[in-house]
Amino acid sequence: MTKPINVLFVAAEADPLVKVGGLGDVSGSLPPALNALSSEEVCGHKMDVRLILPFHPVLREKLENAEFLFNFPVPTADGSVKAEAYQIKTNGVRTYLIGGKPVDNAPAVYSPNAKLDGYKYVFFSLAILPFINSLDWQPEIIHANDWHTALAVYDLKQKQAQDPSLRDIRTILTVHNLPFMGAGTEAAFDAYGIKPSQYSRVPGWGRKFPLPLGLQKADRITTVSSTYAEEMMTPEFGCGLETLLQTRKKVVSGIVNGLDMEAWDPSSDPNIEVNYDVSTLSSRSENRKALSEEFNLNHDPTIPLLILISRMDPQKGVDIAVEGLRLMGDQSWQAILLGTGDPNLEQACVNLEEDYPDRVRAAIRYDGALSRRMYAGGDILLMPSRYEPCGLAQMMAMRYGCVPLARATGGLKDTIVDVSKSPDLGTGFLFGSADPKAFAKSLSSALEAFKDAGRWEEIQKRGLIQDFSWKNSALNYVELYLGVL
Repeated sequence: MTKPINVLFVAAEADPLVKVGGLGDVSGSLPPALNALSSEEVCGHKMDVRLILPFHPVLREKLENAEFLFNFPVPTADGSVKAEAYQIKTNGVRTYLIGGKPVDNAPAVYSPNAKLDGYKYVFFSLAILPFINSLDWQPEIIHANDWHTALAVYDLKQKQAQDPSLRDIRTILTVHNLPFMGAGTEAAFDAYGIKPSQYSRVPGWGRKFPLPLGLQKADRITTVSSTYAEEMMTPEFGCGLETLLQTRKKVVSGIVNGLDMEAWDPSSDPNIEVNYDVSTLSSRSENRKALSEEFNLNHDPTIPLLILISRMDPQKGVDIAVEGLRLMGDQSWQAILLGTGDPNLEQACVNLEEDYPDRVRAAIRYDGALSRRMYAGGDILLMPSRYEPCGLAQMMAMRYGCVPLARATGGLKDTIVDVSKSPDLGTGFLFGSADPKAFAKSLSSALEAFKDAGRWEEIQKRGLIQDFSWKNSALNYVELYLGVL
């Protein structure tokens, strides 16, 4: 076997240590999946992937036994700021934690104060190189994620010419959500002496934002689905960076996120009423019955139960679903809507329940256990996202025999086979335009298919047997690492 590929995976969050969103799922799952390939000798290369996170105050509270490594300085425009390095092991992955005053000053993982977040993540990103220089292990690849760590890529490229010890390190930047570029970091740029980009393809407004600078300099740029990799080079999805991304087209690729197939398994999930798998799918109906009783809905197996599990955000198209359901008022369906976020969208869901009290329930909260009961009991998952770099809910739904209905964008298009176009292979329903009429038209097709119990069961089974495991995605990342080296 060849020598190990050393990768430092740099992120703001990672499950199970600290998780706020989808980035936490990826950062918590991908490094152990990559390291697991070594023991299986699947890829012919030993992987040594290590994770590095800010030592958020919420982490300090739960990781009192983290091993202290050393202190080191992070240069600023007027001197330096002291940083502290710790380490632990989680899921078999050596994990480094970087603390310091800028991290302590922003207690939440993501602060509502953009300026505080700017100082925290600029400090963290600029701590990566001096941390490596103090370590007895050096990565061949720095794999950064989103704006929070993109500046580590830019910093490395600025210093490689002067520091021979850094010249062989390659960089990968993964974009999980392009619109979030690091606005609010301008003051931190000045405090740490970071010169804004002078590259003409970086818009003037973005020359002190970490993400555009990272995109400018990374050896490889990845995002979390092939379709989104193409979409973000267009004006509709590019957020003003499409011209920059077009110049880097040759180094951009998409790899769909994976799903923890053991954590999301209806045959063993303790949160649901009755466990089942593809061979015992008929027993799934008990979960539907229990869910209907929980929400005081009339239990009628001939009426499809629609579910929406989402952050209440315009990106997620919650308003499209609400207005689309109003257009479907004369058809037979029930719906449970779960989520929290934008107050206007929350109210729109509540209003829908008030207008359709016999068939709609709005649960305005975050409830992980309930979401599992909904996947196990719902018939159709509604996912009308305006854009969706990857998405995990559609994978979770299929894993539980709940058929997704989604907009044909990003990872939704890459992971759902449209029944309307491929009746014998389809796993869900897709629609094109981000508007209620297109949504309603697609939902009408799904409701019609639901009437044929045999046909519907085949769609469910095709979803249940999909392999969304991280192993497949991890192999694609190994190929990417080998390519960049």
